[in-house]
Amino acid sequence: MADPSDQFQRLEEKLSKAIEVFKQAQADKRALEQQVEKLRSEMKERTQESSGMERELIALRKEREEVRGRLEKLLQRLDGLIKSEA
Repeated sequence: MADPSDQFQRLEEKLSKAIEVFKQAQADKRALEQQVEKLRSEMKERTQESSGMERELIALRKEREEVRGRLEKLLQRLDGLIKSEA
C-alpha cells in the first residue's frame, strides 16, 4: 500500500498540472477571441469597401451609357451631314 504522503503528493502534482492546463486553455481562448474580433472588424471593413465599389461601378456604368448615347447622337448627326453633302 502506498504511503499517504506519496498519494497526497501525486494528487498535488495532478492538480498543479490541471491548473496549468486550465490557465493555458484560458490564454488560448482569449487569443482566439481577439483573433475573431480582428477578423470581424476586417470583414466589416471589406464589406464597406465592397459596397462603395459597387456604388462606384453602378455610377460608372451609368456614365458609360450616357456617353454612349451622346456618341451615337453625334455619329447620327455626322451621318446626316455626310448624306446631305452626297
